[in-house]
Amino acid sequence: QVQLVESGGGLVQPGGSLRLSCAASRSISSFAAMGWYRQAPGKQRELVSTITSGGSTNYADSVRGRSTISIDNTKSTVYLQMNSLKPEDTAVYYCNGDLHTLPFGTRPIWGQGTQVTVSS
Repeated sequence: QVQLVESGGGLVQPGGSLRLSCAASRSISSFAAMGWYRQAPGKQRELVSTITSGGSTNYADSVRGRSTISIDNTKSTVYLQMNSLKPEDTAVYYCNGDLHTLPFGTRPIWGQGTQVTVSS
């Protein structure tokens, strides 16, 4: 069973920084793409950032310029560095991976989520 385990969430003051980690139970090369999503109370889950196996990245307008997604293949871990955090960044952050399936498909894998709270 493939698992994604997030960590790094917590309480941070406005303007602060956090680095979220997502450890995969198998090689990152098993995934076509990895990403981070978030869901605030009463709102739908939304995309934060994605990175493909080729290294192409994508960011939501709300976090572009403040966040960086990256992969450490040696640790099978995806990171989301978030800076200049705002109260509106408060949400549960979920790691997602598009796992390769035979012969040519993918299926989504989700982590359990990690809470990020931005408050003074």
